Amino acid sequence: MIKGLEDSKIDSIMKIWLEANIRAHDFIPQDYWKANYEYVKKVLPEATIFVYEDGDEIKGFIGIIQETYIAGLFVSDKYQNEGIGSKLLEKCKDHYPALSLDVYAKNIKALNFYKKHGFKVTKEKENDETREIEYSMLWKMI
Repeated sequence: MIKGLEDSKIDSIMKIWLEANIRAHDFIPQDYWKANYEYVKKVLPEATIFVYEDGDEIKGFIGIIQETYIAGLFVSDKYQNEGIGSKLLEKCKDHYPALSLDVYAKNIKALNFYKKHGFKVTKEKENDETREIEYSMLWKMI
């Protein structure tokens, strides 16, 4: 079931956030993600968060900021390739007429995932903090 985030579940999604970032971004030192953990946890309530929950377990989540920007889409390692990310993304497409995001060029799996879901690359840039190339992507309802 997809629903809004309950404050009591923030630690659960932060665990997924950290594990998924380390796994998906092996080209960035783990310390970068660990150093940003507390900041992300602090600003998380400012985002619109949809969680995919089965029973009492959160299997994934997506965060939207500034009404259209996907700040992150994360699925627990244990539940990869079960369609959870697609369901979360489709939920957001039902609520927003346009969505944008940034994805690291080296994160081929995520890049292909977003392309499969109709996102187009609009810009290439260097991330100020990591110095890695990332693509800005956009999806618009037709």
